[in-house]
Amino acid sequence: MIRRLTLSIAIAFAIAACVACGDRPGAAASAEPDAASAKKTDGTVVIDSNALASIKVEPIGERDSGNVLTIAGKVQFDEDRVARVLAPLAGQVVGLHVKVGDAVRKGETLLSINSREAASAVGEYIEARKDVDLAEKTAAMTEDLFQHEAASRMAMQQAQNDLAKARSRAARTEEALRVLGLSPTDDLARFNGRVPIVSPISGVAIDRKVTEGQFVQSDSTPMVTVADLSTVWVLGDLFERDLHLVSVGQPVQIATTAYTGETFAGRVNYISDSIDPATRAAKVRVSVANPHARLKPEMYATVSVDVANRERAMVVPADAVFTEESQMFVFVEKAPGTFVRRPVVVASGEGTDRRVVSGLKPGERVVTDGALLLRQEERK
Repeated sequence: MIRRLTLSIAIAFAIAACVACGDRPGAAASAEPDAASAKKTDGTVVIDSNALASIKVEPIGERDSGNVLTIAGKVQFDEDRVARVLAPLAGQVVGLHVKVGDAVRKGETLLSINSREAASAVGEYIEARKDVDLAEKTAAMTEDLFQHEAASRMAMQQAQNDLAKARSRAARTEEALRVLGLSPTDDLARFNGRVPIVSPISGVAIDRKVTEGQFVQSDSTPMVTVADLSTVWVLGDLFERDLHLVSVGQPVQIATTAYTGETFAGRVNYISDSIDPATRAAKVRVSVANPHARLKPEMYATVSVDVANRERAMVVPADAVFTEESQMFVFVEKAPGTFVRRPVVVASGEGTDRRVVSGLKPGERVVTDGALLLRQEERK
């Protein structure tokens, strides 16, 4: 009897032990989802040692930071170096040999215009010069006769008056030739009615509106546009709040997406006297040397202005900051292998560093390389 009772007690203990062993895995399984949910809600990311090798973490601190103002702009032609060649008279385009993109020199003939008006102007000038020669001879002869009392004073004055009129007409016709691009020193006797159109500056033909044989009128439509690209302008909007930071003559640096990591030196040469009521900004113009024509008109550019005052500020590498839904974030290390996303506010700018406005404290360790890996881990 005692043996049976002892055996029953032993069996009961064994069953209880098995039930306890069976309950533990279930309890652990039910606890794990709760812990995982807590991590996800908290924004914490935990990675293993293998992934940790791909993460670079650096402490941040305060240091001297230059205050740089950045202005969005666009490259434009230097209007002082652009020539729009108009037709001085109506006629037919002949001898056109310049194409868009061709380099031209100052005084080089771009095309010619065959015009009856030009032939008429040359004919009038030749006749006017003949009249001057005749009037000069008549005036000289009449004055000589008057000296010998062979002509009246009135006759001498009439001859002098005719000479003055002839010279005035010759001057008008000569000016008409110069407007057409012709010179009295040219061999006008052999003029064939073609007026050469020359480039007033050296540069590149950036536009052409005419073709060979086309008839043109003497209006405001340019036939050919020539631009000297050795210097260009960068035009940008300077916000009202930043007007006191920029002045005419101030040196600046120009950066473009076309030439990453390279800057161009420029200088502010104009700030508009009025504010655009829509943008609350003034137009600022920067003159930039462009010897190899690398800066192209209509290219987007960023103007960086060093406002000279230096201040102590926390600085974080630009690669550490990422943006989601218009909010900037960084990953901060809480413990080795454990990171948390942190919203921050950083000042805009160029270069490898950004000034921290809020969201971080000196000494905190921030992920400077590998933020993309952590963001992927967050989504799992």
